[in-house]
This record gives sequence, C-alpha cells and structure tokens, in this order.
Amino acid sequence: MTRSEPLQMRPIRGVAVDQGSGLGEMLRKARGPNAQQDDLLLFKRLVVEQLSADASTVLVDANFGRELLPLIAPSCEKMLAFEADVYRITGEDRMTVLPENLKVADYVGLGVQVLKFFLYFEPNDQGAINQRKFDLVRKISAECRQHGIRFLFEPIVFDRRIPDESSAEFAMLKPDLVTEATRLFAAPEFGIDFLKVELPVNLAHVEGFGTPTMTRAEADAALRRAAEAAGDIPLLYLSAGVTFEQFEGALKMAKASGARFAGFMCGRAIWHDAISIFGKDGPGAAEAWLADEGRSRLARLSETVA
Repeated sequence: MTRSEPLQMRPIRGVAVDQGSGLGEMLRKARGPNAQQDDLLLFKRLVVEQLSADASTVLVDANFGRELLPLIAPSCEKMLAFEADVYRITGEDRMTVLPENLKVADYVGLGVQVLKFFLYFEPNDQGAINQRKFDLVRKISAECRQHGIRFLFEPIVFDRRIPDESSAEFAMLKPDLVTEATRLFAAPEFGIDFLKVELPVNLAHVEGFGTPTMTRAEADAALRRAAEAAGDIPLLYLSAGVTFEQFEGALKMAKASGARFAGFMCGRAIWHDAISIFGKDGPGAAEAWLADEGRSRLARLSETVA
C-alpha cells in the first residue's frame, strides 16, 4: 500500500469535524427560530471548504462523509470516522456504536485511506468489558488490513471512581491512564497505524498555568513518558474541547518538554467560536470567520509544532 503525501510529512496538521448530534444541538441553540434542518451539514461543509487546503488531513463523520469527502482539498488526506455518532455509547461498558450506513469495505470506493475509530477506555476496568473492547479494535484493524486502509485509533481515558474529569484528583491520575492506554494499544497485535490521544496533563492543574497540583517538571516528565509508550506509532494530540489558547499552550508545552509526537488533530479549538457567529449573523459570516480567524488558528498551531 502506498502512503499518501500529507500523512508522510511531519508534523501532521489535522482538522476534525466529525462531531454529530452534540454539534447539531449547539447549532440549533445558536440559530434559535432561524434554525434549518440542514444547518449541521452546512456548518461542516464550511469548515471543510475553508480549512482543508491548509491541513494535512481532515476527519469527517460517517453520517455526512459521502457529502463532505468530495469537498476536501486534493492536497489533504481524507479521513472518515467509523462511528454512528461520535461519543454515542451504550450502557455501562461505554462501547462505541458502529455505523449502520458504512462498512470498512466502503472506504476504498469513497477515496478514503484512513479510518478513525474512538473508544472510551479505562485501563483498570473490568476484564470482561476491556476484553470486548480489545476484540472490537482487533476486528476493525483486521478489516482495515484486508482492504488496505490505515487505522487511526482514539482511546479516551476515564476512571469510574472520579466522574469529575476537571478535578485535581483526575488530573493527578490522568498521566498514568493515558500512558497505560497508549502502551496497551501500541502492541503489534492491534495493528494500529496512528494513535490519537489526549494530552496526559491538564494545564489548569500545572504550575505556571493554573492552580497547580503538578509542577512543570512533573508535567514535562508525564508528557515524555506517555509519548514514549506509543513506541514507533505516530502519536497525534487531540484538543478535547478546550479553548484555542489552551490547546496552543498545551502543544507548546509538549514541544518544549521533548515529548515525541507527530502532530495534532484539532476540532472545536479551531472552529467552535464560529458556531455563535453562524447563529447570530448567518452562514456567510461564519464562512468569513473561518476563512480568516479559522485559518489563522490552524496556521498558529502548525507553527507551534513545526
């Protein structure tokens, strides 16, 4: 299989617009009585059209992928999520729901070479739950290999004992959770080509950035340790819903720490502010904002990791 140019080049500069019903609800609230049935697709289209030419890769969702993929700039790698609705999960096991309208075998025909799949994952969860998750990742990986598709896997860590993931208690535990999840899924048996992970530190709890529960030296060490757990698999950091300034600061800290990572996949930190503009002033104003401030933010993040 020949690897395409955008993801061979480092750093990888990714834009994610695979959010589903959650983004749709935000747009409905922003638009109020002016909300239209096609607002979600329209907003995603604006993001793709305005940002893909400056990105290495753009990630779109299974529901609107067929409409959005042709709009991605030719220079940009197409990436398609293999989920019914990002962050839609079932039951206590937090298992991701697979799409009914998409199979791995469809990717080649759609011109997509990279599949992204997401799971909530607690390294210390019940053995039976994690075994089902391991089996599912192996199954998707095997289908990707069968059809010549590269596999980007995104484990989002949690701990059932600590529901408040913004707390100092979770911030202290998060480096170990991210490191262990990365180490587990970097094993050759899973056949993963890229790992997309959260930064293992929460800046709100790091010395010099917020109310510290962790020194800067401890945070730097946590970043390096978690990145090393990926081995030779390219590691991408996701923005996880933080503000642009927070994500930019986090990437700068990761770079300065000496952590080895291949780039970023950023969604809301780049385009979230366009939602209120879309609602207040309409799609045209949101498009202009994305062409100006959205592209500027992507360029700043690219410069940060260069």
